[in-house]
Amino acid sequence: MQRRQGRVNAGLLLLLYQISQVGLQNIPSVTLGVLALNIFLFLNPVRPLSEVCISVKEGFYRKNWQRLLLSPVHHADDWHLYYNMISMLWKGMMLEKKLKSIWFAYIIAVFSVLIGVVYMVLEFMLVKILDDTSYEMNCAVGFSGVLFALKVLNNHYNPGRVSSVLGLQISSKYACWVELVAIHLISPGTSFAGHLAGILVGLMYTMGPLKKIMRACAGGISSFTDPARPRDYYYSEYYGYPGYQYRTPRSYYDYTGGLTEEEQLERAVLNSLNERDFGGAVYNNERRPYGFWFPPEQHSEEEIRRQRLRRFERR
Repeated sequence: MQRRQGRVNAGLLLLLYQISQVGLQNIPSVTLGVLALNIFLFLNPVRPLSEVCISVKEGFYRKNWQRLLLSPVHHADDWHLYYNMISMLWKGMMLEKKLKSIWFAYIIAVFSVLIGVVYMVLEFMLVKILDDTSYEMNCAVGFSGVLFALKVLNNHYNPGRVSSVLGLQISSKYACWVELVAIHLISPGTSFAGHLAGILVGLMYTMGPLKKIMRACAGGISSFTDPARPRDYYYSEYYGYPGYQYRTPRSYYDYTGGLTEEEQLERAVLNSLNERDFGGAVYNNERRPYGFWFPPEQHSEEEIRRQRLRRFERR
């Protein structure tokens, strides 16, 4: 399983060329770090591939748990590295900007280990279902399982897109499943269970409990940023004596009302209609909060009449 030495690694050279075309300054930090780590370990492997790949026999029976960390970042040859890292480059550039670097790094670390665990569970199930112990020996290596999980996340955060798989236009919602089958048919030597494990872990994050568990585990670490709850932004107000500054925290949710972008848009339209209905007036001399506000309570005709009289009196 070891790489052949003494030949030109065309896949590696092409990968470096593609990275240079994108520009190091345009690649987010965690994505660039993952690329650098995989390239470094391809050129300087920790151990031979036969000693880093993950299987039921090595990982479960022999308790070689370090393989869960080593197997994703080692590759069989330069073209294996090229295709995986090109995929990581584009997925990372899209997801890291959306999820923020620290959370994205957290996802990569958790997914890398968890996919290896799910892979062993799948292979163990095949042993029991098919009564074939050869599945215990199947040894997987490479970053493709993590990439399938990231594809599920990318499709989740960017819905409604269409992907081209072997020339067929497939809804992004189902693209990962079509690719899973297509890759196995085109390259039978690839690990079907490893790729399937990646999809399952991605679904555990987007539709299952994994995201909540990760939030709970990271809750006590202040440097982590939950992408669903952006960092608080602050403004300063000055009160009292000269030179005395009282800093009042203002949460991002004060500006958005805790609404999603779609809900914010809907609320803005409703507010605009309400302003038109009430003549744009602000009752009780109250100042509207920043961001999105909720329409005033409905008043009786008598209350509305009194409010109008008060406005005339103030004039």
